[in-house]
Amino acid sequence: MSENLELSLSRDFPVSADKLYRCWTEPELLVQWFAPPPWKTLRADLDVRPGGASLVVMQGPDGPEVPNAGVYLEVVPNRRLVMTDAYTRAWVPSAKPFVTIILDFLDLGNGSSRYTATVRHWTLEDRQAHENMGFEQGWGTAAAQMGAMAATLG
Repeated sequence: MSENLELSLSRDFPVSADKLYRCWTEPELLVQWFAPPPWKTLRADLDVRPGGASLVVMQGPDGPEVPNAGVYLEVVPNRRLVMTDAYTRAWVPSAKPFVTIILDFLDLGNGSSRYTATVRHWTLEDRQAHENMGFEQGWGTAAAQMGAMAATLG
């Protein structure tokens, strides 16, 4: 890529990669950690398979619901998820694609793992807008919440 269209975040956690993966793929877990306060996640409908649809509905502090629809492109259980909002259910193109998200879950041994989220934007302007929205803080807070959730899983 000639332009830097990516934002990335990596964190190590004292939990196995499969627990972090579960936090992203089990709707009842995802709604508990996904949004950084004061945002909330109201609903998650996840068909975790290549071509499967994803709908995560968030609610901002002012009340309006924000639906985030997309499609899974790649699913490697306990290791990798790739999804995009370029399509919605059944490969229907979205009105305005914004990101492709690449999530890697790497076992480090001794029950710990590295989580890396790479967010690839369609344009430099989109990347800058996402950075200005507080990507580092928001995704960092959500990652910490995910790690705390993963630590509670058996």
